[in-house]
Amino acid sequence: MAAKKHRIRISKDECKGCRRCIPACPKKLISVGKEINIQGYLAVVAENPFDCIGCGSCFHQCPEPGAITIFEIEE
Repeated sequence: MAAKKHRIRISKDECKGCRRCIPACPKKLISVGKEINIQGYLAVVAENPFDCIGCGSCFHQCPEPGAITIFEIEE
């Protein structure tokens, strides 16, 4: 049986730039982006989203529902 694979997706327009997810990620996949979103915040971005291990730490630190989604993907 193959190991489960995951992907992180960050909704740029839902993010309020609190950055609580950045230190929560054990793989250091999240960083501050370079674009201002529609709410006027500097949103975070996921670097190498397919390197996500699916731990959910970033998701649980995020105060904005819908800003971070973790998917289990088929390989």
